[in-house]
Amino acid sequence: MGLELQEMRIKISYLVIVSVSILILVIGNKLVSSNVYIFQSGSHEVVRAKVQTVSDRIEPQEADDMPFHNTRIIFDAKISSGSQKGNVVSAAQNQTDFAGVTMKDVKKGDSILLINYDNEWFFNGYYRMGKLLGLGIVFSFCVLLFGGKKGFNTLLSLCLTFGAIFAVFIPSILSGKNIYIMSILVCIYTTIMTLAVVIGINKKSFAAAIGCISGIIFTGLLTVIMNRVLLLTGIVDEHSRYLANLPVANSINLRAIIFAAIIIGAMGAIMDVAMSISSALWEIKEKARHVTFETLFRSGLNIGRDVFGTMANTLVLAYIGTSLSVVLILAVYSNSLQALLNMEMIVVEILQALAGSFGILLTMPLTAFFCAYIYLYQTKRQLN
Repeated sequence: MGLELQEMRIKISYLVIVSVSILILVIGNKLVSSNVYIFQSGSHEVVRAKVQTVSDRIEPQEADDMPFHNTRIIFDAKISSGSQKGNVVSAAQNQTDFAGVTMKDVKKGDSILLINYDNEWFFNGYYRMGKLLGLGIVFSFCVLLFGGKKGFNTLLSLCLTFGAIFAVFIPSILSGKNIYIMSILVCIYTTIMTLAVVIGINKKSFAAAIGCISGIIFTGLLTVIMNRVLLLTGIVDEHSRYLANLPVANSINLRAIIFAAIIIGAMGAIMDVAMSISSALWEIKEKARHVTFETLFRSGLNIGRDVFGTMANTLVLAYIGTSLSVVLILAVYSNSLQALLNMEMIVVEILQALAGSFGILLTMPLTAFFCAYIYLYQTKRQLN
């Protein structure tokens, strides 16, 4: 009877955690999504369509003074979304070799996107979301197959994390909310929600959450300081310039965007380190009868040292991978290595890796300390 009651309490607490997490997202979205400048397409309607027939291919006329060629492909497509769903329209695909790479010519049966300019339809790219959705379904099936209940909780926490970013954080930026505060709140919510959903409300998740949040806050403080020391402007690429000129009520703080990118990017690695230490120390405490605070704390540091090496590499490689194309371009057109490393985009990438690594370093001793304290002294108080 006692075991059944305990299982009932666990299920109820799980439902409460999930319900509260979803409720926070809904309320947060309502608070930040008023007057948000997003998906402002105006008169340019974008719809899905399927190519029916390709009727013509217009080759460019030969001209010596033209630096590139522009080929136009005329085709008919059946619209499958939007207000004109079911209609067959004539559209055009413009192929140019300006960048040295051309897109595949449309063929019958291709799923594409069309955009309407002044009542004329033009090819706007191949529709890829269907294939990505299929891959996502396969991934979810594999997670459930190998992870079971834990896998389901992982998928659920992942969905809630996406909700926090796309339903709350991004609208809050576009509606003029303080980016520093919102990014910290989103990180705290994601950390607590993920650990509570995946691990449950217990001493392991509590100690890991405290260590993780401490590491995130330290990373944020370090980023703010280095933002000023390095005299960053926030203009790291052409996208930053577009952000600076968005027609929103309050101009977007580009330096705050750097802050948010760094702490959100480092949050996953910091959470991983905190949870690894917390879980390992819990197993030590459960298996060893007479473990001391010092032993548990030192064990946490040793575990953290092993994890830190791979996590630091993960951060550096992730940041390099996301900006590899731009780094290659800058390397070719820079005058020297010194000029390359001094470019703000490269400086921000290095700052991301260093600030995130510092956050992991601080998370290790803090998580080990909180785990040793909570697992030992709090348990003794309960027994007394």
